Amino acid sequence: MEEIRKRRLVIKAFHAETVREGQENRITRAREIEVAPESFAEKADHEMIEQIRIRLVHPDQYQEETNSIMDVIPISAKVLGEIGEGVTHTVTGAYVLLTGVDVDGIQTAEFGSSEGVIEEQIAWGKAGTPKRGDELILFEVTFCAGKGQDREAVTRAHALCDEFVQQYRECLKKLRGEQCTERREFYDIERPGRKKVVIVKQVAGQGAMYDMQLFAKEPSGMAGGRSIIDMGNMPLVVTPNEYRDGILRSMQ
Repeated sequence: MEEIRKRRLVIKAFHAETVREGQENRITRAREIEVAPESFAEKADHEMIEQIRIRLVHPDQYQEETNSIMDVIPISAKVLGEIGEGVTHTVTGAYVLLTGVDVDGIQTAEFGSSEGVIEEQIAWGKAGTPKRGDELILFEVTFCAGKGQDREAVTRAHALCDEFVQQYRECLKKLRGEQCTERREFYDIERPGRKKVVIVKQVAGQGAMYDMQLFAKEPSGMAGGRSIIDMGNMPLVVTPNEYRDGILRSMQ
């Protein structure tokens, strides 16, 4: 029997031409990414988070060291529709890395930290990770003493990093789709009379660094989403396109 194409997802990629320091966090129409290093310094509340610093790591600086990598976040924005359908714009050539340590030097981690030389701590070229040659934007959080393993503080750090990324998402939404560097279409497909295939994915749902955010408003986002812990770690069903479009955010 013929397959039935249902919801369509279009992902348009815009390759970052350059990533450099600037006066504001934005993406220009020339696909230049500007990063303001001190733009989130005032967001530190000194109760949970002592300091926030943003810095760039260019490909020739991979030998630099970093604190524990809490998340690798693509810069993607929902332009039309909801996650899993419509149109998404995404950046290639640059990723945001959220890192964490407390003022006493204790790395933010649940079962093992990932601090060290960047070159050695990233699984380059895997699904959801940077490729060698990509620009890295580090959102570096220093927690107050003992807060690096506190769920509320860690969630706050993720939310602030998401707020940072949202500035780029708003710029992405304004880029003209026909100027993308790559375009792909994906469909949710029904095949009547054929076997049903379900992929079971075990996700994190245990603590401060071992959590999963789902159903946010933006791809790989936080705002509007819910923690798998708060949902009782119950089984949930998502479509292939929802998964592809970033409906899960791994917080570990």
